[in-house]
Amino acid sequence: MIISEDLLFSHEATLENYEAGDAVFQEGTAAKYYFQIRQGTVKLNTFLEDGKEFVHGFPFDGHCIGESYLFTDHHYAINAIAVTHCEIIKISKNKILEILLEKTELMLEINKYMADRMHFRFMISSFLAISDPIVKLMKLFDHIKKYFGFEEPYSFLVPYTRQQIATLTGLRVETVIRYVKKMEEQKMVKIESTKIYY
Repeated sequence: MIISEDLLFSHEATLENYEAGDAVFQEGTAAKYYFQIRQGTVKLNTFLEDGKEFVHGFPFDGHCIGESYLFTDHHYAINAIAVTHCEIIKISKNKILEILLEKTELMLEINKYMADRMHFRFMISSFLAISDPIVKLMKLFDHIKKYFGFEEPYSFLVPYTRQQIATLTGLRVETVIRYVKKMEEQKMVKIESTKIYY
């Protein structure tokens, strides 16, 4: 959780419910709110001119979305779409900026969070230059495992579906399935049912 729920609710935040497929915000619209995911998964994407989709990430419980737009006058260059049922805390731009000006330590937390997200996006972009599927998968799994503070082998449950992994790495889902199986054979991951432990 980036900002305490109690603090947000004490400043007139509301709890909004979104069903899978609902837009939280859309490309080209003005940023008027701070959004913090209480529960669920959201897809951040851009639709290209040819109809293809570029996915920037799948933030979930505890993450905030679109926060960098609160500090500019730019309209969103991305969409935020619920992947699952989501409960999202929503507070107006003016109210969140008041909170951040009152509590400068939270401004540092938001800046650290944005820096981590920027690092993730740079890493995802580098996948375009990597041809080996196992290297792509390991790079993604290493990053998220470290981000959540796990170190021991097989201690980290990868929080993405195989389709989401494919989307993030630029691989086909069939390729992800095949190479995750190879990684299991090489003792790089452990698979239990459909869950991947790294």
